[in-house]
Amino acid sequence: MGSETNVSRETVEFDDTPIARAARQAVEVRSGELTMPRPRHRRVFSVANQKGGVGKTTTTVNIAVALALAGLHVLVIDLDPQGNASTALGVERTTGTPSIYEVLIGEYTAAEAIQTCPDAPRLGCIPATIDLAGAEIELVGMEERESRLKKAIDGVEAEFDYVFIDCPPSLGLLTVNAMVATHEVLIPIQCEYYALEGLGQLLRNIDLVKQHLNTTLDVSTILLTMYDGRTKLSDQVANEVRNHFGPKVLASVIPRSVKISEAPGYSQSVMTYDPGSRGAMSYLDAAREIAQRGAKEPS
Repeated sequence: MGSETNVSRETVEFDDTPIARAARQAVEVRSGELTMPRPRHRRVFSVANQKGGVGKTTTTVNIAVALALAGLHVLVIDLDPQGNASTALGVERTTGTPSIYEVLIGEYTAAEAIQTCPDAPRLGCIPATIDLAGAEIELVGMEERESRLKKAIDGVEAEFDYVFIDCPPSLGLLTVNAMVATHEVLIPIQCEYYALEGLGQLLRNIDLVKQHLNTTLDVSTILLTMYDGRTKLSDQVANEVRNHFGPKVLASVIPRSVKISEAPGYSQSVMTYDPGSRGAMSYLDAAREIAQRGAKEPS
C-alpha cells in the first residue's frame, strides 16, 4: 500500500491534468498531509442566506471539514432546526442530546455540548435537535435575547481557529444571534436565475445588526455554488455577483455535483465521502482561499 501511495504522489507531481489533481488531493486528504495556514486570530463566521436551497449547510460542513483535515481546529454550530449540518457531520442529535437549544436557554455551556466529528478529530460540532424549532419564541422573553449565542461562544476555549455558524434560512432571532456573535458573514449564492432574490433584504438586515448590535460585523466572503459550466446563465450570474461584490467573492466556484448531494446520506461531507471528486476539490480550494486570506503574518 505504501509503495502505491508513493508512486501516485510521484506521478501527479509532473502531471496537472484533472485526474492527476484529483489523485493528488485524495492522497493528501487520506494521508493526513494536507496543510493550511493558521489565522491571525480566531475567525467566526455566520453562514447565511435567507433563500433556501443555495448550498448553505453544504458549504458550512465541507469548508469546516476541509480546514479541520488541514490541521486547523474548527467548531461548527448548527443553528438550523432542521439539523442537516449535524447529520452531515455524523454527530448525535436525538432528543435529550445536549444541543445548541440548551446552550441558548442556559442549561448547558457551549463546551459541554460540543461533540467531535467522527471523520475529523479536530472538528467539533454543537448539534441542533428538534427542540430548537421553538427556541425563537422562548428567546423573545429572555434577557439579552440577541446576544446569548455570543456569550456562549466567548466562553469556549481559544483552541478553535475557526467557528462556523450554520444559520436557518430566515432572518429571525436565531440568525440575529448568529450575527451578533460573529465578525464575518459568508454568503453562498447559487448560480441560478433567482440567485439575487432576497439578497438585498439580507444585506439590509446585516447593516441593521452592524449599526445597532455588532459594529464589527462584515460580509467578508461570497461563495458561488451550484455552478453549471454548460449554461450561459451560470456565467452571467457569476459575472453579475463578481461585478457587484468584487474581491469578496472567492475565485473558487462550487459545481453541481452528484457526490456533494450523496455525501449527507452517509453522514459525511464530500471531503471524506469522495475526496478526489470535483465537488471535494472545489470546496478544498475555497477553504484554502479562506485560510490564506486570514493567515498569520510570516514570522
